[in-house]
Amino acid sequence: MKKLGCFHAHHSNIEHIEASLRNMDIELLHFVDPGLDARKNDQSFTVSDIQKKIEATLNWIASTGVDGILITCTFFTAYLNEEKLGISIPIIKIDTPLFHKICEKETPQTLVFTNPETVKGTMNQLDMFADRHQKKINITPILIEGAFELVMKGEKEEYKRIVEERLENLLSEGRDTPLSVAQLSMAPLAQHVEKKTGIYINTPLKLLQIQIREALNCPSI
Repeated sequence: MKKLGCFHAHHSNIEHIEASLRNMDIELLHFVDPGLDARKNDQSFTVSDIQKKIEATLNWIASTGVDGILITCTFFTAYLNEEKLGISIPIIKIDTPLFHKICEKETPQTLVFTNPETVKGTMNQLDMFADRHQKKINITPILIEGAFELVMKGEKEEYKRIVEERLENLLSEGRDTPLSVAQLSMAPLAQHVEKKTGIYINTPLKLLQIQIREALNCPSI
């Protein structure tokens, strides 16, 4: 059985990954580093420091014998310097399947965030991804203010209420504009709003199984 190491910034992401990949014949090993995300506002903690810490952690995870690594935090993926990584196993970024979906359209789209520290980095990564695949995109980032702090404090119900309410408002304001959510913690909430409204919402989880299956050459059950 293939082993997938999952690198999280918060333990709450574990349940989302476990639920999304439950029908795949793989073993999931979870590694959580909330301290790295918590230091993002520390002025003495430079971009270079962040990249070195991420690189060191990925190398350590790779040394545990996993067949691939899934990075579930967009803060980590935004600062990942892949050119410096000397890891031979596949590195799967949570936002790659979402980027593929976004790049299917040239018409205006909206990408919703809850973590303010990931907006700039993720948008830069998305622009580079689109350029690399020769795609033109027209996408507007929107931040749900104050929501991410609720996740980090464990206030799940208030986070759920705020995010779902904002997503419903965005859908009603622009029903013809495709909507995507950036953070993994938003995926189940987006799914609930999608069922309630009947309007499709892109999430990082919808194409994740395909991405992992291709990376690990591992079929579903």
